[in-house]
Amino acid sequence: MPAYIVSLCEFTNITPGLMEYAQKSADLVHENGGRYIIRGKPVENVEGDKFPGKSMIIVEFPTMEKLQAYLKNKDYNTNVKPLRKGTGIYDISVYEAPPPEKQ
Repeated sequence: MPAYIVSLCEFTNITPGLMEYAQKSADLVHENGGRYIIRGKPVENVEGDKFPGKSMIIVEFPTMEKLQAYLKNKDYNTNVKPLRKGTGIYDISVYEAPPPEKQ
């Protein structure tokens, strides 16, 4: 069953490290079987005030095991994730796809 990382990010300090993070984390996403569903700012805010000025990133993995392999990847945690330090506010959650009968 697919699993998702959902991130709502407010970038406050665009640095060369953040640009490097974006590329390296994308490489690791793909190496772990993931693909981006959404990656960027909203085209239009329809209701509420949580999304304007923020970027949404939704990454789909084929299984929760693949998603967890990405999150627990030593290279990601040691070398890649630190590149985004001090660049914004990151709210990140993990979700499983609903079972077929609830889709």
